Amino acid sequence: MEVNGTEMTSAEWELMRIVWTKGQASSTEIIQLIQLKKDWSESTVKTLLHRLVSKNYLSTVKEGRRFIYTPLIDEGPAVQQITTDLFSQICDMEKGPLLLKLLKDTTLSQADIASMQAALTVKLPNAPTEIHCHCLPDDTCAKCC
Repeated sequence: MEVNGTEMTSAEWELMRIVWTKGQASSTEIIQLIQLKKDWSESTVKTLLHRLVSKNYLSTVKEGRRFIYTPLIDEGPAVQQITTDLFSQICDMEKGPLLLKLLKDTTLSQADIASMQAALTVKLPNAPTEIHCHCLPDDTCAKCC
């Protein structure tokens, strides 16, 4: 199932992170875990869970008196989708500096760094010498032109 990450609020993302990490979780478990991070009421969490079920991001099954939530979308594709959506809205000239800032601010494993270095090595020979803004239809930009 395709997800439009922009349709998921930051609060809904918080709950999805819990369910993705657990694989499945009861509403009680989700409420307890999110309340360790956020000052949300039980009713707020239940409303958010209902929204995620309505959007077909979670399924729910009643087991006795509890509701069990399971993700209907995978985390990897959801993260890739929201990242792609975000980057499509950013000026081409801002993407490189943004990626550099993310690299500096993000803890990465040695394997992640090696993979990135390999990808950049492959990309380098065919990379343009400079990136131009394409935000306006006539390619005029005060930033680069």
